Amino acid sequence: MDNVSIKLDLPKDILLAANISEASASRDVKKYLSLYMFKERLLSFGKAADLAGMDKLSFMELAGSKGISLNYDENDYLEDLQIIKRLAL
Repeated sequence: MDNVSIKLDLPKDILLAANISEASASRDVKKYLSLYMFKERLLSFGKAADLAGMDKLSFMELAGSKGISLNYDENDYLEDLQIIKRLAL
């Protein structure tokens, strides 16, 4: 995958207010960007996890801890239930 580098200058007081260290700023900003983009449906769950540099289970836990829904509704559940029933036959 090709990467694009983006230089972002952040005031130190912003990092301090957000409780982000300079050493972890790049990783943490990517993590929060991925959460925002997933919440706004700009990225799929898998792409957001990739951007955050996390496996899907860890990203799911992170999103849940921030109150971000996985957009899994009753129709999704019923669809999954039908698939499970077909596979069990």
